[in-house]
Amino acid sequence: MASKARVVSDLFDENGFLLDFDLWDRDLGLAIAAQLRLGELEENHWAVIDFLREHYLAQGAMLWPSHVCRTLELDADCIRRLFGRPIEAWKVAGLPDPGDEARTAMASQGKR
Repeated sequence: MASKARVVSDLFDENGFLLDFDLWDRDLGLAIAAQLRLGELEENHWAVIDFLREHYLAQGAMLWPSHVCRTLELDADCIRRLFGRPIEAWKVAGLPDPGDEARTAMASQGKR
């Protein structure tokens, strides 16, 4: 099996979202984060990632970044501070393309 240190492009759609939620693991999350140049993932990164994945699995939907931060008792700007934009957090979490409207909203929030 090929190393997960390098993200294989056929696992992702044309917008960079993982095609199969079940293929994700922390090693793949680290590889995605490295491709996005997010630096080292720390405890709060993983808290956000785990929360996003659990919520998506239970609800099949995205959350507003402020809700994620508030629920995790992090600063209100945690998504921007940790990931730059919500779309990066969504990608690192290995979640599928949320659709045109949500993708556009996520990409425009919190630019670095």
